[in-house]
Order: sequence, then structure tokens, then C-alpha cells
Amino acid sequence: MNYICSKCGLKEDVFTHKSKCACGGLWKLDFVPPKFDLGLVDHTTWGMFRYRAFMPLLDDSWKSVTLGEGLTPIIKLNEAVMLKMDYFMPTLSFKDRGAAMLISHCKSIGIDSVVQDSSGNAGNSVAAYCAKAGISCEIFVPEGTSVKKIDMIKVNGAKATIVQGSRDYCADVCRKKVEEDSIYYANHVYNPFFYEGTKTYIYEVYEQLNRIPSNLIVPIGNGTLFIGILKGLEELLRSGAIEKMPQIIGVQSQNCNPLVKALASHNKFPVPVTPTHTLAEGIAIGRPMRGEEILAYVYQYDIDLISVSEDGILEAREKLSRKGIYCEPTTAANYAAYLKYSEINGKLLDCLIPMCGSGLKK
Repeated sequence: MNYICSKCGLKEDVFTHKSKCACGGLWKLDFVPPKFDLGLVDHTTWGMFRYRAFMPLLDDSWKSVTLGEGLTPIIKLNEAVMLKMDYFMPTLSFKDRGAAMLISHCKSIGIDSVVQDSSGNAGNSVAAYCAKAGISCEIFVPEGTSVKKIDMIKVNGAKATIVQGSRDYCADVCRKKVEEDSIYYANHVYNPFFYEGTKTYIYEVYEQLNRIPSNLIVPIGNGTLFIGILKGLEELLRSGAIEKMPQIIGVQSQNCNPLVKALASHNKFPVPVTPTHTLAEGIAIGRPMRGEEILAYVYQYDIDLISVSEDGILEAREKLSRKGIYCEPTTAANYAAYLKYSEINGKLLDCLIPMCGSGLKK
């Protein structure tokens, strides 16, 4: 199994510690799973590794890393909307899917120390799984990150380094350390093993419902869930489990929407933006490193992108809370997008929305 550079096509063994290609291109993974078949699912394993027949695992290291992530319930909010309760995870966010897979890979190739940059949730996940795996860890977070998220990083034994500046600048600082100190970059954007974990969201939905809903709402910051969902759907298509793609609506904040602006101007690259403060800190990414890849999916599958206001996020969070759903603002942005999209285009039926992060963290 190899990495393949997304720019020049160079192949590199997955045992490499290089975070990207020498040309600057990010890695993609040269891995084609068998056709998806529920008969290949290990029903004796409770969690996302029940789908390991379709995951690029090198050995059984996952057994010493897993915290029981996955198999989150789908509940009915109303007759039109279902919620996938992904904040019912060990660290209270969907990022555990990707972190469990990525840190399992790190364990498999003998990594003993990693760094990561995050607005909080990915850092919480990587810190927790590194603690389970016995891997030392440092997480860089931007100023303004929730104190509760920073505390969670620290309590797992990781070092939390707070960077004064934007989320994008925080990533630059972390990557500089990676280059200068040659530490493994366990990053949810750079490393494609992370997406091999987030794609299990789709496997679970298919197994739980025996179908894929007609409409999927997906938040997009760096695209970790979005890319995973698209990978999972393409695998279901290739296997014949589904006949066509569902309608996908990607969500960004009005205060940080480089991909929404790119689609509006028919651009293949994210439009440069300077993020302003948004409650949806988890998707406040002004320079999504896989933006070109995300937009390629958008154009290939005619995906809609929508941005939501701060008032819309607050209103949606309150409405969800009144139904017993206590989520963080970034997650509320997903429901705000549903409400806005339905107002513009008519009520959206048979829709699945991910509840990505718990309100306890913000």
C-alpha cells in the first residue's frame, strides 16, 4: 500500500514519516477496498472496526487503540429530519472516527511521538487515542479555543500549545515544528488515513437504515467528514449497494466561507478569505488545504454549498436544545443550514444531519 502525491503522482510507502510530498502535494491513499457487503461486517465487534474488511489496516494495532468509537444511533427529530448522534463518541465528537484510524496506523508503523493542530475537537481525539496507544502528543490550538477542549487535551496527558492568531496561522506554526523537529504530523487534514476512519459514518448509516437517506447535510471546514462521506458513498456505489448519490448540502459559516464563494464564482480553488469571528469555530478554515479536492467532489456530484449566519446558528441551537439535543455551535450550523435551505428551496425531506460535537465542550 502506498501514498500517492495529489500533485505530481509520486508514490511513497505508507511507512514513511513524511507528512507530504517534496513537491508540496498532499498524500492520497492507494487503497481500494473490496466491494461493500454487509456479510463482511464483523458483527461481534462493537464499534467502527467492525468494518475493518474495508479499511487499510496493516495489523491488529487497532485493538490496543480503540475506545469503542462508532455505532452511534440515528434518531428522528421530526418527520423530515434524522440526526446521526456522532457526539456520542469517547471524546464527544465525530473526529474520533478519524483519530482512531490514524493513531492505529501510527501504532502499526512504530510512531512514538506526534504533533497536531486543531480548533479543539480533532486535538481532543488525537490526544485521547495517543494516550490509549502510549504515544506522546502535542496539540497546537488557536487562541479563543474553548477552555473545556484545552482541558480535555491536557487531562489526556498531551501538551496543549496555545497560538496567538487565527486557526490557519496556528496550523502554520505547527507545521513549522514538524519540519524543524522531524516529528510525525498526525494531522486530520494532511493524513489520508483519517478519512478512512470518517468514511465509516456512511457504512453505519447504510447498515442501520439499510439505505442512504435522500439528503445529507455535511459541515465543511477542512473537509474531514465531507471527504470521508464521499469516499464511503463512492464505495457503496461501486459495490452496487446504492444506485445513485444522495443530494449533499455542504455547510460553511458566512464569516468564513471560501468554498461557498468558490462555487458561486465557478472557481476550482477556494476563494481567499480572511475569517472573522464565528460561533462555528470548528469550520472556521480560511485556507482549506484540500479545498481543490473538496471542490472537485462538489462539481462532480452537483453538491450544493450554503453558508449560515451567526443568528441562524444561535436560533438553530436553541431549537435543537428544546428537543433535548445539546450540541456545540458548529454542529448547530448544520441544522441552521437545513432550515435556511428549506426556506429557500422548499422543505427538505428524508434528510440526515450529523450531530458532530457535544454542547458540553463549548
